[in-house]
Amino acid sequence: MVDGYLRYVALGDSQTEGLGDGDDVQGLRGCADRFAELLVAGNPEVRYANLAVRGSLAGQVRARQLAPALAMKPDLATVVAGVNDLLRPGFDADEVAGHLEAMFAALTGQGARVATVTFPDIARITPLARPLAPRITALNDRIRTAAHRHGVALAETGLHPVLTDPRLWSPDRLHASPLGHARIAAAVADALGLPGSDDQWTHPLPADPNTPTRLRAVGVELRWVGSFLGPWLARRIRGRSSGDGRVAKRPELLPAGPLIAGRLREPGSMERSGLMDESGSVERPGSTEAR
Repeated sequence: MVDGYLRYVALGDSQTEGLGDGDDVQGLRGCADRFAELLVAGNPEVRYANLAVRGSLAGQVRARQLAPALAMKPDLATVVAGVNDLLRPGFDADEVAGHLEAMFAALTGQGARVATVTFPDIARITPLARPLAPRITALNDRIRTAAHRHGVALAETGLHPVLTDPRLWSPDRLHASPLGHARIAAAVADALGLPGSDDQWTHPLPADPNTPTRLRAVGVELRWVGSFLGPWLARRIRGRSSGDGRVAKRPELLPAGPLIAGRLREPGSMERSGLMDESGSVERPGSTEAR
């Protein structure tokens, strides 16, 4: 019963932490925070913890976040991990899915309702990532199987073309933009059947009048390699992770209502929240349809 969702815990990596939606100075929001906001809209007593840390592999999420999550006795949890594994040379889809399934089993076994997602084909966002397409397909297939086996709600964000619209992604193309995070949150709400949720998150954005020419697109790719891919590869070579030395941003179950109220009081909160889409139209909370 939706009214029973009072203790929500989010496990994952940078997407769940909120990279691409805010910054480390003003604070990160992200799909998990946005999903918590949807829960609060239905029940202001919701408490929320976010254990995600950027750069985490699926095995690290299991090793470092599962036990603290279970200790909080959540009645609702989201588990999203695997993209960082996809980017590693030694990627093993069965191993990654095994970590995810172990978390599904532990959380559902304790009585929590669990939700997860499939991953979009990032080759549609970053042409240089085409070699990763078979890996994404393999991991998504295993996520579907594991989710079905454990009764996990599955948001099929990997199936709908709008999730690869560049406007839903930040400039680094690895993390969702504010609008992208809002769509992911709406997808999870839809998968769980939250009141007021629907499939509007699957609807395409208005046509983009600023679609780059082929020559400009080549320039964009080159700048992306220099600004984002290069530094990422350098960290891998040095054996470093973006999450080194970082801790979860919200490691305890705290009332989610004050978090939401504080954002609504911020000047310009509507524009920064992702409630305004790329066409300048306002989107209602919990909806991805431009009004």
